[in-house]
Amino acid sequence: MPGAEPAVRAYAGDVNEMPRDHRAGKSIRVLLAEDRGMTHGALALLLGMEPDIAVVAQVPAGGAIVDAALAHRPDVALLDIGLPDLSGLDAAAELRDQVPDCRVLILTTSGRPGQLRRAMAAGAAGFLVKDGPVAELAGAVRRVLTGETVIDPGLAAAARSAGPGPLTTRERDVLNAASGGATVSGIAAELRLPESAVRGCLASAIGRTGTRNRTEALREARHRGWL
Repeated sequence: MPGAEPAVRAYAGDVNEMPRDHRAGKSIRVLLAEDRGMTHGALALLLGMEPDIAVVAQVPAGGAIVDAALAHRPDVALLDIGLPDLSGLDAAAELRDQVPDCRVLILTTSGRPGQLRRAMAAGAAGFLVKDGPVAELAGAVRRVLTGETVIDPGLAAAARSAGPGPLTTRERDVLNAASGGATVSGIAAELRLPESAVRGCLASAIGRTGTRNRTEALREARHRGWL
């Protein structure tokens, strides 16, 4: 149609605004967060072809998600789980607190049971395989707006069979605080725990993850989706 805006338009910068085209009715406003790569932008283009979906913002890193959501007020945020700067899971928790009207769908290429549990705990409305058909993803976007929770059946079955993760809440807190090479005294100060309790939690986490040190324990716990 002459003079109409395209459904998706790329802009330079870390946050690429994509204005809605002129469609009949109200489009579902979508924020898409995915790491830059060879396929960056392809998903936005495909979603933009849906008659009732408009990608209003696209960001390449987790730290830019909340600001983009506050600026563009999406109805649904599609978050790649493996974003730089801030993971999709952590960004989902921030959106729940700061943009509570925005429904969140987590996208993954190889989801693990622990990640699914973390996504639900962070307030996500869905957990889907990123490489699935775009028509299914578009359908999930519509469904979460009706209040449904949409989870990939294969991931849901894996989560049921895997059972809960082995780490306690305190052990998870201590391992998270240990990222970046924090000292025992630094962790104790941050979490307001005795240093002896921090050492005990680290030792227990190392044992539960079957690793040799806290660096390996942190890596293994993240890989398994326990953090």
